Amino acid sequence: MNLLQGKTAIVTGAARGIGEAVALKFAEHGANVAFTYVSDGSKEKAEALVKKIEAMGVKAKAYQSNAADYVACENFVNDVLSAFGQIDICVNNAGISKDNLLLRMTPEQWNEVIQVNLNSVFNMTKHVIKPMMKAKQGSIINMSSVIGEMGNAGQSSYAASKAGVIGFTKSVAKELGSRNIRCNAVAPGFVETDMTSYLKEGDSADKYKSLIPLGRFASAEDIANVCLFLGSDLGNYITGQTISACGGMNI
Repeated sequence: MNLLQGKTAIVTGAARGIGEAVALKFAEHGANVAFTYVSDGSKEKAEALVKKIEAMGVKAKAYQSNAADYVACENFVNDVLSAFGQIDICVNNAGISKDNLLLRMTPEQWNEVIQVNLNSVFNMTKHVIKPMMKAKQGSIINMSSVIGEMGNAGQSSYAASKAGVIGFTKSVAKELGSRNIRCNAVAPGFVETDMTSYLKEGDSADKYKSLIPLGRFASAEDIANVCLFLGSDLGNYITGQTISACGGMNI
């Protein structure tokens, strides 16, 4: 079943991890995919992802673009519209963490996390809603985190940025619902990606898994499946919601 046949999706920060899984899942279901990566070091992975997506019989294009840069986002959206003709789904996935106790956190560390995790969501959403309003349809999916719901010691900047994403999502949903544009957030728990690679098997991993009723970390595909549901017509009566894909960690 091709749930996204004929649609065009954009995914920020898709050269690896959750973003890569989302891009592949969308392509598997018939969507053309445009995605961003930031660093020169990710270029090879981005090119490999384009080939994987194109092998599924859909269009793909990688853009080196920084979602935390307002003008870069505007240029990216305009380029996608020129190349693909439409934007039906936007997944705001780009994110970082700079964990530190508040006592030791610098203003620079705080600002960088807010800029990448929260301001980027504003930047991209601001630019994609114009073509979506013209088309009278669209789905915006913002990547939050269970930490944005629960908080966590040593992650005040990350928690604040992800909680901000949830509030932003609800507000956008109220503003744009009458235009048939849906906006939802996904709040993953621990996911097996490069960002959590420091949690090796052993005492540390077992400690965190003991907090999760399902007893395991999520795979990136687990999160991609939630995005697929929200991006497709299966979720066409869902907006302003935060789907906690955390294995029950927040119960």
